[in-house]
Amino acid sequence: GDIRGTLFFEFARCVQEVRPKIVLAENVKGLLTHDGGRTIRTMMGVIESFGYKVLEPRILKAVYHDVPQKRERMILIAHKPGIEFEFPKERDYIVTLREALKNIPDSPGVSYSPRKEKVLALVPPGGYWRDLPAKIQKSYLGKSFYSGGGRTGMARRMSWDEPSLTLTCNPAQKQTERCHPDHTRPFKVREYARIQTFPDDWKFAGSTYSQYSQIGNAVPVNLAWHVGNAIVEALKKSK
Repeated sequence: GDIRGTLFFEFARCVQEVRPKIVLAENVKGLLTHDGGRTIRTMMGVIESFGYKVLEPRILKAVYHDVPQKRERMILIAHKPGIEFEFPKERDYIVTLREALKNIPDSPGVSYSPRKEKVLALVPPGGYWRDLPAKIQKSYLGKSFYSGGGRTGMARRMSWDEPSLTLTCNPAQKQTERCHPDHTRPFKVREYARIQTFPDDWKFAGSTYSQYSQIGNAVPVNLAWHVGNAIVEALKKSK
């Protein structure tokens, strides 16, 4: 494949110019299957051609790395010969929303439309559209009611005893509701930030929607910390 004009081209250029001991790339897990796996193989080949050992890409589940959210990210690591890198080990516990949202400062948020609020008020914690009365299921799902496939993201209410599902950039989006366990509303900005493991004093700029977007697009802080820590360990060992 031709990588010119892509963001990856610039990434590869930086690697070539800086020649770091360890290279880290992160993306959505869909990149592994993009164009039948050719895209990721091309990327790996380019980095390899600079003299790096490229490790098999790994899907890391944030939920096993101190993040109260079922989010998956693809991590690609490459290193110079002679360096030994080990991916962070999965923790043997998970963090629930109850633990994550303790003593949370108030913050701006958005609300559902009156119609959506009425519908979601009928969904129990941990439930989704199948828990609605049949008539309401049909009118709420519209065409999707008759389509096959998952649709399990629709009209979801989160549960205190589990991590959240992956947060999206728009908290009131139709296909991916992540309703608060107790209140019939999306998570507020600071709740979003906690679920992505940002500290409470981390400031986000711009409009409320822009803040949701920044948080929703981010790599969860604790996941990044664990990967960063693994890189530090590998560099320490290679001195």
